[in-house]
Amino acid sequence: MEAKCFSCFFTVLLLCRLACAARASCDFLAMFNFGDSNLSAVFGQAPWPEGETYFHSPTRRYTDGRVLVDFIAESLGLPYLSAYLNSSGFSPISLDVQYNEFYEFSNRTPVARQKGEVFEKLLPKAEVFSEALYTFDIGQNDLTAGYFMNMSTSEVRAYIPDVLGQFKNIVSYIYSQGGRFFWIHNTGPVGCLPYVMERVPILASQVDPAGCASPFNEVAQDFNRGLKEVVMQLRQELPQAAITYVDVYSVKYSLISHPEKYGFKHRLRTCCGHGGRYSYDIHMGCGATAMVNGEEVMVEKSCENPALHVNWDGVHFTEAANRQIFEHIRSCLFSDPPVPLSSACLRLPPS
Repeated sequence: MEAKCFSCFFTVLLLCRLACAARASCDFLAMFNFGDSNLSAVFGQAPWPEGETYFHSPTRRYTDGRVLVDFIAESLGLPYLSAYLNSSGFSPISLDVQYNEFYEFSNRTPVARQKGEVFEKLLPKAEVFSEALYTFDIGQNDLTAGYFMNMSTSEVRAYIPDVLGQFKNIVSYIYSQGGRFFWIHNTGPVGCLPYVMERVPILASQVDPAGCASPFNEVAQDFNRGLKEVVMQLRQELPQAAITYVDVYSVKYSLISHPEKYGFKHRLRTCCGHGGRYSYDIHMGCGATAMVNGEEVMVEKSCENPALHVNWDGVHFTEAANRQIFEHIRSCLFSDPPVPLSSACLRLPPS
């Protein structure tokens, strides 16, 4: 009986993958990213050893190589995104400020292009904005900010509607500017991140079998349920938009709860850090130095093999983990409606 069930499961999985592959592909002219530093880098230079695995130098990304948005760009045949003004690695900038930056950029671009020469070559044409994919990854910074201000899980839950209301407004604003294609990631299991677990006290009874803090993950799941409801409302209010909701939470939690299945050895222990249960120091970030016997020495070093770690620095994932996440979400298996990333321009009924 078990063998038959196992065979049926893989038959269904294969059929799902074939159905995904059968979708028509889109030709996105560009990609614009909004949200947390899980997708990109926006503020604060990331020092060495950030970028050591792939770029071999710091590239304003808080990981050893590529972040999730890099893999998305590669798969769509688009260049890697640059952080705003090429300045950073961490994204504490609120969503409304990010939108204001985008608004200014999209409105000033046609005027700047009229100057010709280098401006015309580097800046996008007007039609690019309506043929671009708009990616969002929100929630992690919004939730953890509350915990770091000593708010309880109930207090953090109470302001989730405000965060989602802001998100809804931003998507509507982009739509009014001509944006039509949206790829929305839900938030991940923040209760599995060392920078949360080391800062906010929890009871032993609140730790789940994967070693994560259940109360914070429960709030994240509440956030995701609300996000999905908002996405459903947006589909009704923005009839020409193709909006795909992507369950990143489930993929990330799977990596952490079953690391060996994906080639990882360390589910929670960071690669770049030192000290404590998770090789994470709340007072020093990856690449931090200290004076030792009158000499500046790097104390927050990277591990020997980042590919064996899910977590890079206590906050962000390694390139190896980002690749695994991407390989899962690029198909339609974690999307609602069930479209692959390459077909995110299609308007289909939700699953």
